[in-house]
Amino acid sequence: MKVISVVGARPQFVKLAPIHRAMKAAGMDHVIVHTGQHYDPMLSDVFFEDLGIGDPDVHLGVGSGSHGVQTGSMLAALDAVFDEHRPDWVLVYGDTNSTVAAALSAVKMHIPVAHLEAGLRSFNRRMPEEHNRVLTDHAADVLLAPTEVAMGHLTHEGLEDRSVMVGDVMTDVLFEMRDKVGAEPSRLVAELVLEPGEYYVATIHRAENTDDPERLASVVDALSALDRPAVLLAHPRVVAKAAEHGIDLQRGTLLTHAPLAYPDLINAVMSSAGVVTDSGGLQKEAFLLRIPCTTVRTETEWVETVQLGWNVLANSAAEIADAVRRPMPATTFEAPYGDGNAAERVVEVLSAGSLR
Repeated sequence: MKVISVVGARPQFVKLAPIHRAMKAAGMDHVIVHTGQHYDPMLSDVFFEDLGIGDPDVHLGVGSGSHGVQTGSMLAALDAVFDEHRPDWVLVYGDTNSTVAAALSAVKMHIPVAHLEAGLRSFNRRMPEEHNRVLTDHAADVLLAPTEVAMGHLTHEGLEDRSVMVGDVMTDVLFEMRDKVGAEPSRLVAELVLEPGEYYVATIHRAENTDDPERLASVVDALSALDRPAVLLAHPRVVAKAAEHGIDLQRGTLLTHAPLAYPDLINAVMSSAGVVTDSGGLQKEAFLLRIPCTTVRTETEWVETVQLGWNVLANSAAEIADAVRRPMPATTFEAPYGDGNAAERVVEVLSAGSLR
């Protein structure tokens, strides 16, 4: 059986790692296509190295651009890739432009599509990611849901007959990486001369927090006035937008650092007092590591992290400050994101064929 995985952004590379290992163990022909949506080496190349994936088989190199330009470039390139390889499945991940482009290209060529991380919903139609995930779910042949909440959304939308609960593959790789780096001293702590447990890790990249200069300035003001150093792992989008609008990313308690390789990121989070982010992946990683998270958004797809008290939604500077200073959440042994064996279940589902 031949499966093509299409990825293009940091969270997708993380999800790809356990899938790639499980497919190789099952004797599948696994072809990896990197669209080039994330093209900075620290957000792209190092993940393939650090997670043991190896070089992608195909690199489209689409780079940046508006949603329409980027998605259109991917569609044009993917048609030729799928026509050359003619896989049994195209596996798409998450909610990026790479996700929806690969799904559209494959279904129009009558190639079965499986969507990993199906059924997530923010119910915020201003988010491009929300449209990407909804369109992909309704186009795909098999929907691989990470949680019971996601399964409920798919059932509500009439997609139950092609949905299956597999768990979350990010749990697979996170547990493995936690055990690998947990005992090592944090490189970030050593480099910035920080005290373990006395700093926050921050990432901000979503359009709703970066495109409006007033909004970006407000978030930066909040980070620069926290009670401990806040290390902003600055996505190229944030750096460019801040420079464009004259916003200083290095002031007060705010420190700026380049994005970290995945093992270093997990290590830095494990040594931190908390996380401040608008990243879906990092919200969940913080929860799995039992590190308090403050999410700079009005909603989250990972509602379980909020329900269990390990994540708080905050938007104003005052809300962010209150959230990061809150008491440590109550201990929980709940495991809404699975047991670390989701990748094997994905392989079993694809091997069995369509659910319809």
